[in-house]
Amino acid sequence: MVMTVDVHVRDLRYFVAVAEELHFTRAAERLYVSQPALSKQIRALERQVGVELFRRDRQGVLLTEAGTALLPQARRVLAAWAEADAAMAAARAAQRGTLVVGMSTSPGRGGLLPAIRSRFTAAHPEAVVRLRQMSWEDPTAGLADGETDVAFVWLPLPDPERYAWTVLAEEPRLVALPDTHPLAAHPEIDFADLVDEPFLALPPSAGPLRDFWLALEERAGRPPRVAAEIAGTEETYEALVAGLGICLVATGNAPLVTLGGVTTRPVRGIAPSRYALAWRREDDTRPLVRAYADSCRRVARQR
Repeated sequence: MVMTVDVHVRDLRYFVAVAEELHFTRAAERLYVSQPALSKQIRALERQVGVELFRRDRQGVLLTEAGTALLPQARRVLAAWAEADAAMAAARAAQRGTLVVGMSTSPGRGGLLPAIRSRFTAAHPEAVVRLRQMSWEDPTAGLADGETDVAFVWLPLPDPERYAWTVLAEEPRLVALPDTHPLAAHPEIDFADLVDEPFLALPPSAGPLRDFWLALEERAGRPPRVAAEIAGTEETYEALVAGLGICLVATGNAPLVTLGGVTTRPVRGIAPSRYALAWRREDDTRPLVRAYADSCRRVARQR
């Protein structure tokens, strides 16, 4: 017997119920379906496989030779599917119990991440937290394509209507520049004095975040001079040391680029940066997402 069309698991389940009960009404009750619907489905299955599976007469229902041959195979398929369904259920449960946390730079900031993790795991000891480092090319740190469940990000985000967030820190933006730069001698710098300087910029894929770190809003329409693009902390440091350009950095990130040969200075005339934990709005009701966000809020308030 050659089956030219795939048989659904439901059809096999219906077949097995009738084969074991040898009674359509009892089988229908067992399956919680109507007897006419069950009879119709069995006849459709018989047409599909090209042979009668049951012999129906006034005495009742009997398996045909083909039905007798199919029964143990159908039971085996249903058992295998039950195992597969259980495995998938376990995988879904494991996935729900795992939270993937994205970040493009380490939260740092006086032990912020360990404090959040400690509070979260105390409330949810069964949860698994996985940290994932993401490139600066993705300003959402993995949220946009679903690689992460929550993420430490800098605002503004692209497509902000897709996300919810809680701000963890508001930090002044400093300017990072080589020690040899003439403005490095100033204790504080007006942004007007930086407008015509060559800047290091995030990749274009960073969208509004690239514009923010170039301080487009404070330029009064004057386009920035982009000397090079940077997609990581090491690239930024090397470009600064090489004198390719200058860049704005959050106060909390200044230690990442002032490793020798680079200095940072306060800047007057620009708004502060905002560091946040973000998640997709569609995940607002996920217990672990809500719990992690709550842990972040509580730790931020304590600080």
